[in-house]
Order: sequence, then structure tokens, then C-alpha cells
Amino acid sequence: MYSFKNDYSEGAHPNILKALMESNMEQSEGYGEDKYSLAAITLLKDKMKCDEVDIHMFCGGTQTNLTAISAFLRPHEAVISASTGHVLVHETGAIEATGHKVISMKVDDGKLKPIHIKMTLEEHTDEHMVKPKMVYISNPTEIGSIYKKQELKDLSECCRLNNLILYLDGARLGSALCSKGNDIEFSDLPRLTDAFYIGGTKNGALMGEALVICRESLKEDFRFHIKQKGGLLAKGRLIGIQFLELFKENIFFDLAKHANDMAQLLKMGISNCGYEFLIDSQTNQIFPILPNKIIEKLKEKYSFYIWQKIDEDNSAIRLVTSWATAEEAVKSFIDDITIFMNEFYVV
Repeated sequence: MYSFKNDYSEGAHPNILKALMESNMEQSEGYGEDKYSLAAITLLKDKMKCDEVDIHMFCGGTQTNLTAISAFLRPHEAVISASTGHVLVHETGAIEATGHKVISMKVDDGKLKPIHIKMTLEEHTDEHMVKPKMVYISNPTEIGSIYKKQELKDLSECCRLNNLILYLDGARLGSALCSKGNDIEFSDLPRLTDAFYIGGTKNGALMGEALVICRESLKEDFRFHIKQKGGLLAKGRLIGIQFLELFKENIFFDLAKHANDMAQLLKMGISNCGYEFLIDSQTNQIFPILPNKIIEKLKEKYSFYIWQKIDEDNSAIRLVTSWATAEEAVKSFIDDITIFMNEFYVV
């Protein structure tokens, strides 16, 4: 049974495991003040060509999101999210549990646009409603689409004109930056967002996300918020070492490119069989629409999520490739679709 369910089924890149083993018996400072974490932060600042940001390491994405959002917002303030947004759909109400409403906006392609922001502001007019204060986006989105630089610029300008915080969830940021059609540079993110995070868990690390705070007013006392939310890891070097390894030789981007390449190989093979997709994703998540009969046969050899029912006979599934996805597994999946297609005489 080969898994295309997610991009964190495997452990970690060998360089990370080697570095963790070699440093295992060293004594170091705790809570992210060790030499590895400090070196990783310096390296990340150099890679994004910006020394003015603050960077904090977390174990996982939900913890990063809830800590940042609850710290950045006052009690009556809310977050604007696409209807497919991770903080709205897949975080068990973690943001609401901190006391902040997530305002859902219906979108077609997973992406928020300035028109959505303006609509929300027009609907929330006084103190009898929550006050929209943050715009939450992810790049790539939950359905694999990416923001172009002009789209991010437009959102950034809209947020600044309306005194809103623009926050970017980068759980799969590597996949977005390495995808075909992307024109956003790593160095653009500190200029165009107020805060974002770099996802390691889904791109070759055992665990770990690096939150980058760009707006000066959001930086004060942030470590207090991390500690209060249970995110200040005593053995902080475990995350620092991983980001140091991922970025010192640009392994982070190499791994993301591999994941994207495997997804596009899957996409090409499935397309050649005559099947369409729910969305034209260039990242490591693809959503082919297949006959239910073929899906049931594929489930005997592969694990994946059924994403959406299309009609009585067809469904969209989600296939996710990772930094470690084997090309042989991709080719096997395509071969099996061809076999099952011929077996059922359906296209």
C-alpha cells in the first residue's frame, strides 16, 4: 500500500538525521537560544535578504497559526479566510478557541482577492459585530493553486490601505515557490506580508515551522505568547538544526521541486488517460476526477483522500506527493489507472 495521502508520511531528509545524531550529546542552551537555532535564523534572514524580521521556531502549523493570530489580534478582532482556508476548515476551531472569529469568504480557486476583503469590511460596520483585522491566506492554497506576485501585491496594498494584517500560511511554501508559473521570490515575502511562516514538516523535516514577523508592531513580547500557548520548546535546537540543514545548501527548494515534479508526472499520466482535474494545480497536490469504479480499485493498492463527489459515477480524489515520493510509485499508479480503465471500458 503506497500512500499519496500527504507529504509528511516519511521521516526526514538524511542530512537532518545525520546532523541530529552528530549533535545529540552536545549540551546547549534551551528554548531556541542555542547556536543552531540562532545560526538558522541568521541564514533565513540572509536567504530572504531582510535583517529586520523576527523569526521564531514552532513544532507544527496549527500551533504556529493559533499563537500568531491570537497574539496579533485584540479580543474583538477577527480573521478573514477563504472558505477552503486551513484555519477555517482543518484546525478543529483552534482560532475560535483563542476567542477570534474566522470570517469565511466563498472563493472559486482557493484564493482571496481584494474584492473579498472589501465585501467583508462593508458587512462589518460597527461594534455589534466582530471587527475584521487580519487577512489569512496560504500559498499554495488548500486546493493547490498559487498566488502570483501581482495578486499578493494587490492584497498587500488593500490590507495596508485598510489597516489590516496580512498573514500567509506557508505550510507548503516550498512547493509554491518552486512551482511552474510562480513569480514570487523568497525575498518578496517580508515586503508584501506582515507575517508568514516557512513550513518544514511538509518539506523534509521531522517537524518544524519558522514564523517570520515582518511588521514592527507585531514583534513585542512575542516569546511570552509562545510560552503561554505551550509552544516554547525546551529542546529548541531540534528545530533549529533542521532549518539549518534545509537551507544551508538549498535542500529546502530541491525537495520542494522534487515533490512538484512527481505531482506533475502523475498529472500528465492521468491526463493522457483522458481524465480531467478539479483545478489546474502546479504544486504537489493534484485533484483528478475519476470514475468511482476505478477509485475503488486504486484503493486496493494506494491510499489517498476522496476530496469531492462530482456526480453519481465520478469523484475527485486528492493525490499528494512529497520530497521522498518514488518515481516508480508514480509510474505504477499511472499504469494501474490505464489497466483499470481498459478493464471497465470507461474514460
